[in-house]
Amino acid sequence: MPHHRSVPSARRSLPRRAALPAAAAAAVCLTVWTGTGFPSPSGGDSGAVPWLGALTGQATDAVAEPASPADPDEVLTRRLAALPKPAKASVSVAVIDLKDGREADYGVAPGKAGAGGTYDTASIVKVDILAALLLRAQDEHRALTTEEKSRAAKMIKVSDNESTNALWRAIGTGDGLDAANKRLGLTGTTAGSGPLWGLTQSTAADQIALLSSVFGDGVSSPLTAASRAYIRELMGGIAADQDWGVSAAGSVTGLKNGWLSRSATGLWDVNSIGRIEENGHSYLLAVLSRGNVSMKAGISLVEKAATTAVSASREWA
Repeated sequence: MPHHRSVPSARRSLPRRAALPAAAAAAVCLTVWTGTGFPSPSGGDSGAVPWLGALTGQATDAVAEPASPADPDEVLTRRLAALPKPAKASVSVAVIDLKDGREADYGVAPGKAGAGGTYDTASIVKVDILAALLLRAQDEHRALTTEEKSRAAKMIKVSDNESTNALWRAIGTGDGLDAANKRLGLTGTTAGSGPLWGLTQSTAADQIALLSSVFGDGVSSPLTAASRAYIRELMGGIAADQDWGVSAAGSVTGLKNGWLSRSATGLWDVNSIGRIEENGHSYLLAVLSRGNVSMKAGISLVEKAATTAVSASREWA
């Protein structure tokens, strides 16, 4: 699959200073220095003043106070809050840097910055459906059938809905998906009712939990190594015309997008989840959006949010 373009402590206490006599001596020295007309040693560079240490008998090596690491959620919130978006559109983002385990989210729950709450999954739920299918096969101690594999490949690679309908029934529809999600650690996802798999409700944070079960190294997952490898293989072979979304933020190694026009409003849900490589780091990234005036506008918003999230991660360290 063609790759998209790339885009981009604890405090240490200062040593205790001199007691009153030495401090007084230092004050006299500073007064004399100032009286000579020379610039004060405290002006300009704020480092140690060697001659002052010699006169007072105190060590004067400056002890730098390293800046506290930036809070990932705060950085992501600040960056995404400044992102222009249409009045009716909202976005939810979650990202984890697999290199150091740091993660951040935005708009994933009521009370947090952004729209909050859950979003329609549209076709990104197809990864979840595949995971549920594989869990069912594992429980039955069998491999997927030839027909299941054919449908799974079409469902993920070209987002074929007829194949999805068949596999949705195979996993037991919504009840089957909800049962699988309990095992996968998705706590904020509710399956769509009846045949409406695309109206499954989820959060960006839950999508990261799903991706972690597939792509996370050293992560405890109910999926076997073979099942994980199979999902990775299919997500790594998305059709070229669907190579958009989080893949705008780096070189993509796993991708699934979803889009849905809501008949009641005419507005679009546009979502993207996946794994990317950028600047020596591996990221799991989920961007969900709703209220877009068109699919094109939704793709633009999702890609801007994805690149902003990856860029924001550079401030975490």
